[in-house]
Amino acid sequence: MIIPIRCWSCGKPIAHLWEEYTERIKKGEDPKKVMDALGLERYCCRAMILGQVDLIDTVAQFKKF
Repeated sequence: MIIPIRCWSCGKPIAHLWEEYTERIKKGEDPKKVMDALGLERYCCRAMILGQVDLIDTVAQFKKF
């Protein structure tokens, strides 16, 4: 739902890269090249970014009890 601050496996900070990654992907760039440019070399960090589903806008529509 919300991108984790750090990678769960290695502990590298990755949350600050999420916005730039999504903007560049929406422009049509190749995800592999974007991750390489952002410095995501480890497969665990790449999996954290690729597996992220941005649901915060969907969840925000519902009321709390």
